[in-house]
Amino acid sequence: MDFDPATLPDDIDALKDIVRSALAALDAAKADAAAAQAERSDIAAYIAHLKLQIEKLKRTIYGPRAERTARLLDQMEFELEELEATATEDELRAEQAAAKGSTVFTSGIARKRPSRQPFPDHLPRERIVLPGPAACTCCGSARLAKLGESVTETLESIPRQYKVLQYVREKFTCRDCETISQTPAPFHVIPRAFAGPSLLAMIGYEKFGQHQPLNRQSERFAREGVALSVSTLADLVGAACVALEPVFRHMEACVFAAARVHGDDTTVPVLARGQTDIARAWVYVRDDRPFGGAGPPCAVFYYSRDRAGTHPQMHLARYSGIFQADAYGGYNKLYEAGRAPGPIIEAACWSHARRKFFELADIAKNAKRKAHGRTPVFVAPMALAAVQRIDALFEIERAINGKPAAERLAVRQQFSAGLVADLETWMRAARVKLSRHDDVAKAMDYMLTRWASFSRFLSDGRICLSNNAAERAIRSLALGRRNWLFAGSDRGGQRAAIMYSLITTAKMNGVDPQAWLTDVLARIAGHPAHRLDELMPWSWTGPRTSAEHCAA
Repeated sequence: MDFDPATLPDDIDALKDIVRSALAALDAAKADAAAAQAERSDIAAYIAHLKLQIEKLKRTIYGPRAERTARLLDQMEFELEELEATATEDELRAEQAAAKGSTVFTSGIARKRPSRQPFPDHLPRERIVLPGPAACTCCGSARLAKLGESVTETLESIPRQYKVLQYVREKFTCRDCETISQTPAPFHVIPRAFAGPSLLAMIGYEKFGQHQPLNRQSERFAREGVALSVSTLADLVGAACVALEPVFRHMEACVFAAARVHGDDTTVPVLARGQTDIARAWVYVRDDRPFGGAGPPCAVFYYSRDRAGTHPQMHLARYSGIFQADAYGGYNKLYEAGRAPGPIIEAACWSHARRKFFELADIAKNAKRKAHGRTPVFVAPMALAAVQRIDALFEIERAINGKPAAERLAVRQQFSAGLVADLETWMRAARVKLSRHDDVAKAMDYMLTRWASFSRFLSDGRICLSNNAAERAIRSLALGRRNWLFAGSDRGGQRAAIMYSLITTAKMNGVDPQAWLTDVLARIAGHPAHRLDELMPWSWTGPRTSAEHCAA
């Protein structure tokens, strides 16, 4: 509003009108500014959404051709989450600003929001009937008849509830002989323990599946009105592991009964005197799904204080078959001829080999370094060429994932064998031109010295091109390290290995781990030992989730 301060009227009412007009104009300006800010936030969120969709489509079309793609998608998901929240916040503020004036806020961007899905039928419903009108809103008549109803559903969360089960055993006396009779005490999951199977399963899954240490759980129990000390929770965890050990041993037998096993290891910080030591967690995975096998997917974990080769040799002492793993030297004795009880055949991991070249050819990483003013790292053309050749093999593998072994072998002989032969020829010719100290030469030597193991997938359709099955299984442990920081002792590491085996196997079979553990703990003591397979996740008939991805 434009006016000359020197010509302001002396009349108070006129001045009030001017102030009211100025305030209205100010409110309108604020509303316009808020609307503009909301539109900018909408645009930013919409652009981020489109970029994410483009990257996902590229990944679908071309496959996960680089480790950077997965990292990029995770980062973009996080950025989109923040931008969506900001856009919604700005929209609400714009609506509030518009409500003060006479304008109506309308966003010019059709930001995509998730469609409202009906709530699952299994959730309980509580009807809250609002009182209807006592009279007609039009004429005021009290003669009203119900025509129907409109139902609006909202999802609510009820805090965790606890209850005490009282098992009452009535005593009876015989009037003839005066003998007292009473029903035997019911089965307890843990001898002399007060915790039921669902509580034990929840504590164990929170600790090992959701990575919540017992001290945090104890604090939460206290806030919910249940006093459970850390030592009490620790007693329950230890006793539950003893009860579940037969299930672990059965899984162990299933894993090492497979014709092909994946193996990997990762670090586990363990508490030592005044410091933490670096221990190891080993995982062995049976996953026959890539070649259409009928064997159940399962995984077993082991713990050791160090990475000595004696540990995998002990774990695989009774195994013979195909072993897919990295080139860790501790595995070498497993591949020796004449080994008892039978030979272990090495199948190398192409993902490990590709990673060595990819690190030398990460163009995107160099662009990022340059954008931040840092000196770019030299991009080796030979490394980039090697990555492209290996990616062509993975493209073929994606098309035959889940096919029978014979069909996979036929496709490999037709399409992959020539690419592998060309790669070897090119690599050996290029290697002689490089110094032995060159990083690309070291990456080539990693493959050329193990070429028989790398090319073994061409003669057996059961062999995968990578060891991703083991890496997926061990990922949950690696992610949880940031929460629980370290294992308290070697025995704690061994208990964790048992629980990680059970939880990971449940996830691989698309089973809710906590629900499954509850059922197993309730049945394990009275279940016949020769029918343990009925308790396994692959035989369980309870609630299921989506099974983990089984790509080769």
